[in-house]
Amino acid sequence: MAIIHAIPTVNVQALIVGIVCLLILIVWPKITQIIPGSLIAVIAAIVMVKGLKMDVKTIGDLYEISNKLPPLSIPRFSFESIRLLLPDAFTIAILAGIESLLSCVVSDGMIGSRHKPNMELIAQGAGNLASALFGGIPATGAIARTAANIKSGGRTPVAGMVHSVTLLIILVILMPYAAWIPMPAIAAILFMVAYNMSGWREFVHLCKCSPKSDILVLVITFILTVVFDLVVAIEVGIIMAAFLFLRRMSEVTEVKSWEYLDENYDENNDPMALSLRQVPKGVLVYEINGPMFFAAADKFMQINTQKGIKAVILRMRGVPALDISALRTLEQIHETCQKHGIRLILSHVNEQPMSVMKKDRFDERIGEENFAAHIDDALAMAGQI
Repeated sequence: MAIIHAIPTVNVQALIVGIVCLLILIVWPKITQIIPGSLIAVIAAIVMVKGLKMDVKTIGDLYEISNKLPPLSIPRFSFESIRLLLPDAFTIAILAGIESLLSCVVSDGMIGSRHKPNMELIAQGAGNLASALFGGIPATGAIARTAANIKSGGRTPVAGMVHSVTLLIILVILMPYAAWIPMPAIAAILFMVAYNMSGWREFVHLCKCSPKSDILVLVITFILTVVFDLVVAIEVGIIMAAFLFLRRMSEVTEVKSWEYLDENYDENNDPMALSLRQVPKGVLVYEINGPMFFAAADKFMQINTQKGIKAVILRMRGVPALDISALRTLEQIHETCQKHGIRLILSHVNEQPMSVMKKDRFDERIGEENFAAHIDDALAMAGQI
């Protein structure tokens, strides 16, 4: 709507300058990568506007340019301001962290390196805290600038330091000359930055190759960003992604009973016979695969406690993690087994699930003698009943 309303006010000379700058930005990288195309475009725009006396607004015409360093400003803290700003502060922090780490991943792929995520986030946080004391706004590791840095030969943190010092020198010494920069040149540069950061090829690729749930999160987040704002989009996107993640994890978690072969089974005709085990009569063995957590807790209640069963073995070697909801379900299974006189044996419990059980003292209630390091040990224990 803003573009449509501005059409009657079009400045043909400014439009020409902008188109020339945009063409330079598109063509120049094909000639050389050593000198940034944006620098050539700015110089060309200044020459055109100053040399031809064109009626084009510059930065100096619209803004007051100063080379003075910003003064130190200590913010005033109050409970009310913290309460109002905290939600947005968390959102900005999450976005900044995500974009910075995304920049790191992109740069890793360009130079075949590996970044240090903790160092990246701590440095970014320290920089933003210091910047805020001088009136700065939160900044991230920009993908476009990171890519330009690498294409210009930057490989180490020294490149970023040189970049910062160079900007400081420009601020102090060359800032008055920034007033000469025509606004159409800035518009052309922003066009290219927006295009380079849009990632439309990756967007199309994801829509073609990703699962439907991922496409749904991507498209809804995109639409909410355009229609509302980034804060709403990120909040909804994270919530959707969290629910879909829980759904996927619950789908991969399964509890299945071992299959029992009848007496007519001929092991000579079965190539898998060596992997079979002798299960004592009256013993059921259940294999649990995947994380045991609240979203999949109902699957663990499918364990059979019918008459004639003397022992139930839960083989947990495929369980990497256990939460308190799943532990409560295990307790219910244990109580049910006790009521029916069934001994519950846990086989191959991994480190994290075992630590949760010990913290809740579940290992004491079930009895340490009912824990087996290996399925063969569990079968031997069940055979003694």
